[in-house]
Amino acid sequence: MNTIVSLLLDMSTGLAGGLFVVFLVVGLGAGGLITWLILKQVSKKRNAQKLDATSQQVEEMLAKAQEDCKQLKRETILEAKEQVEKRRNEFEQEMREKRSEQQRQEARLNKQEDQLEKRETEISRKEQSLEDQKKNLVKKTEEVDKMQEQVSHQQELMTQELERIAQLTREEAKQQLTEEILDETRRDCAVQVRNLEAQAKEEADINAKNIISLAIQRCASDHASESTVSVVPLPNDDMKARIIGREGRNIRAIENATGIELVIDDTPEVVILSGFDPVRREIARLTLEKLISDGRIHPARIEETVEKVTKELDQQIKAAGENAMFEVGIFGLHPELIKLIGRLKFRTSYGQNVYRHSIEVAQLAGLMAQELGLDVNFAKRAGLLHDIGKAVDHEQEGTHIQLGADLAKKYKENAMIVNAIMAHHGDVEPKTIEAILVQAADAISGSRPGARRETGAGYVKRLEKLEEIASSFKGVDKSYAIQAGREVRVIVKPEMVDDAQALFLAKDIAKKIEAELEYPGQIKVNVIREFRSVEYAK
Repeated sequence: MNTIVSLLLDMSTGLAGGLFVVFLVVGLGAGGLITWLILKQVSKKRNAQKLDATSQQVEEMLAKAQEDCKQLKRETILEAKEQVEKRRNEFEQEMREKRSEQQRQEARLNKQEDQLEKRETEISRKEQSLEDQKKNLVKKTEEVDKMQEQVSHQQELMTQELERIAQLTREEAKQQLTEEILDETRRDCAVQVRNLEAQAKEEADINAKNIISLAIQRCASDHASESTVSVVPLPNDDMKARIIGREGRNIRAIENATGIELVIDDTPEVVILSGFDPVRREIARLTLEKLISDGRIHPARIEETVEKVTKELDQQIKAAGENAMFEVGIFGLHPELIKLIGRLKFRTSYGQNVYRHSIEVAQLAGLMAQELGLDVNFAKRAGLLHDIGKAVDHEQEGTHIQLGADLAKKYKENAMIVNAIMAHHGDVEPKTIEAILVQAADAISGSRPGARRETGAGYVKRLEKLEEIASSFKGVDKSYAIQAGREVRVIVKPEMVDDAQALFLAKDIAKKIEAELEYPGQIKVNVIREFRSVEYAK
């Protein structure tokens, strides 16, 4: 098209015809109009063909849909007929079963009616039989009553004859027979009780020894005893003069601030601290060590150091009490009781540290309670608190037992715990088995090897005194203190002391030992009586 236009343009230029250009434009416009008309007609034909095709497809689809509807209708009708037939068959089957069940029930009812009729007949027969038996029983009862009257009369005659022969009334004979039976029963019971007591004591001794030995083996405790004297080493003797200070002002300041007396004698490079309160003595010891280490010793510095050491020691005491709780395995103690337990770390008794002693008693009591199936926590708690009064016995009046019981009551401890504290030295009667275990654990802890310090001279003197007490009784031949003073064996003269007297002699010796001798733990008194008969054949 573009090529034709260009040729025409070339021709128009060649002919110089603007007119030609006009005609050419008109012709092109007419050709475009004709072309547009032709294309429009062709488009209409195509749209008509598509519409015919679409109409044909729609008619085919409608025909197919009508055919499908007829087919579905036929199938639905057939299926409905089948369902109706099936339901009718099921209904007829159910009705047949119900008729059969009704027939069976009618048969059972008829059978039950027959059985009821038979039972009524049987009951009537039995009623008649019972009536006959009742009449016979009335007759026999009358006969028995007559016989009983005869027997009673005969018994009365025989009783009168027996009373005449025995010269005893019926009540007297009954009382005599009852007394004889009671006496015989008492003798049998006494023998049985004696046998049971002997067996129980034998078994109890064996079991107690086993339990105590197991508890001691399982309780791992150190065997070190502690001194009750605090000694502070000095780097040199010149330090003594600095501790004393000008005109003794430093030593007075230390003694006034701590309440502890400082003993500075000729002992080289040593200062001895003397005081009844172990906590104050510990404060004085730590204060003196800090002052010696620091080198600045004057009254103001002394007061400052004492205050600082007191706060630090309070923290240590609280931590020690908590550590004791965790070590024993009990919880829920009052905070003040925890602090008092921590104070026991600086308290000694017979050279034994009371803090370690309380932990050991708690562990031993808990182990024995576990072996016996008792309350382990209760036994441990009572064991840990049994000597709590020793934490304040330097500050308050009274025995450590009474002080400990008062502290337990003050801080809301159980009444049984209070009883165990008061009973651990036998001052009151123990109310629980756990309290008895605390007594045993306290004795074990105080008497084990290495628990308490005792000088050689004091030890020998105690053994001599023990033998002297045992030998002072009449009829004693020899006495020997054995097992490190835990037992004394007393041999008596058999012609002067019999078996019964030997029992009372052992009790008398034990009472005299308790009254006159001081000793840790307990002492076993073993009285031995032996009689030998010797004859020679010539």
